[in-house]
Order: sequence, then C-alpha cells, then structure tokens
Amino acid sequence: VQLQASGGGLVQPGGSLRLACAASGRTFSGYTVGWFRQAPGKEREFVASIRWSGGTTLYADSMKGRSTVSRDYAKNTVYLQMSSLKAEDTAVYYCAAGRPILSTMKHAGAYDSWGQGTQLTVSS
Repeated sequence: VQLQASGGGLVQPGGSLRLACAASGRTFSGYTVGWFRQAPGKEREFVASIRWSGGTTLYADSMKGRSTVSRDYAKNTVYLQMSSLKAEDTAVYYCAAGRPILSTMKHAGAYDSWGQGTQLTVSS
C-alpha cells in the first residue's frame, strides 16, 4: 500500500492541526496505521496508531488527551487530530501501515509501508 501524508504546517503554541494519511493502490483493510514523528537530531518515535478493522487505538503517553486518531472508510484515509500543540511537537510526521501485533504497535520496525512525511512546526 502506498501512503500519502498531508496537513502539516506552521501552528502557534496551543493551536490545533489535523494530519491526513491517504492510501492508494489498495485499502487499509487488515492493516494498522501508525503515526510516528522525528525531530532533528532525535530518533523516530511513536505517536499514535489505529487498527483499520475494529478501530482499536493506541497513543504515546505524550499525546494522550491531546490527540485523536480516526479513520474514514469512504476516503480510505486515517487522520491524526492534535491540539494544545507545543514547541516540542515540532517534527516531521510520518504515517505507516503494517500488521503489527499488539506488543509491537509502537515499534517502527513493525510497519512495512511508509509515507513521505509532513512537517509540523509549532512556533510563535
């Protein structure tokens, strides 16, 4: 499955933003879609994930209460809604698709297909 991430931009601290991850080539059926981010000089880290079938979600502790991951069957798209954004949320955000088991859903290596990334900058 090919992924296209979009929706990044410049947001002021405390603001909100919604990222989108659209699939092409096939649907997300049977996949888990994960969001990861990578800030300059830092390792890629897990943000959130959703199982396309069933909708089970998982969030990084740093994003709990500030983000919601959802899916749109008709558009074959996964969204990451983020609010109360902080400067430390600045990063390139990637979406990925794979079939991880529950214990590996936070691991980048468990995902097979990756989008190109979209930049989020939180700054005043």
